[in-house]
Amino acid sequence: MKVAFFSTHEFEKEFFITRNLEYSMELKFFELPLNSQTAPLAKGFPTVCGFVTDQINEATLKILAENGVQLVALRSAGYNNVDLEAAERLGILVVRVPGYSPHAVAEHAVALLLSLNRKIHKAYARVRDLNFSLEGFVGFDLSGKTVGVIGTGRIGSVFAHIMKGFSCKVIAYDKFPDQSLQDKEILRYVAIDELYENSDIISLHLPLSPESYHLIDQAAFARMKPGVVLINTSRGALIDSPALVQVLKSGQLGGAALDVYEEEEGIFFKDLSDQVLRDDVLARLLTFPNVLLTSHQGFLTKEALSEIARVTLHNISEFEAGRNSPNEVHKATHVKDRPASR
Repeated sequence: MKVAFFSTHEFEKEFFITRNLEYSMELKFFELPLNSQTAPLAKGFPTVCGFVTDQINEATLKILAENGVQLVALRSAGYNNVDLEAAERLGILVVRVPGYSPHAVAEHAVALLLSLNRKIHKAYARVRDLNFSLEGFVGFDLSGKTVGVIGTGRIGSVFAHIMKGFSCKVIAYDKFPDQSLQDKEILRYVAIDELYENSDIISLHLPLSPESYHLIDQAAFARMKPGVVLINTSRGALIDSPALVQVLKSGQLGGAALDVYEEEEGIFFKDLSDQVLRDDVLARLLTFPNVLLTSHQGFLTKEALSEIARVTLHNISEFEAGRNSPNEVHKATHVKDRPASR
């Protein structure tokens, strides 16, 4: 099987090359993103492997179909960047990696929280300049704080367990509650308004859908406790970014720790250090002292990358053998899984 990879990063190639020793597929790596302009590069490849930032819309899919592509294998859990209706109409099957390492993303969320709260990123920079002052570094104990978890799938449940280990009171909201988490007293499910009103920390762990788009908007911020810390390691568009800027300006929000941003396409995963940042909202977010931003790296562990490579190539192998995969995605599919962001 010939497979064309798009949006390829050096950090992932070695894992696919190593795992491919079991399959002996012909892998072609393109650094270019997959979109309607680059789709002709897939000519002669029955399968393309896409990344979470690729534009796999109707225009792209039409060109892929015209060039003989039969399978889009996503090396991510999320698939909101794929027009599933167009894919089915054009006869292109879509598969994904529903889960790889929930610990990777959940632990990154905790790392962001700890770093933001205890000013670790600022302390590191200050000490390297031989400035050993402690002014401005006052944080708070996590023990005893109320942590609100929105979305208790694979990642959210791991995050809840970790927060429980910090002696936090964990409350959660999910349309599909995991009763076992409540039975084990890891968390308590509440209405979303109660979560907003009582949480000292809120962490988002749910997929992006029309229903969850801008879940955290101006109205949601208005219902939150003053000084709350917001964490997002799922999908950037869960948060209304201009609304986030406003609550940061007003001082209502205690801080924001973000690994994703709703307009990250064309920015994240690139070195833009010698260019002008044209996104005014992102530029404004970067000016706040109580905002910590990383560039969608929550998934970036050896364990996660190895599992992504394994499942992706297995999905392709199943397709080549004419077998159905449990990881197929269809327009009518209702997916409860909480994507690990990538």
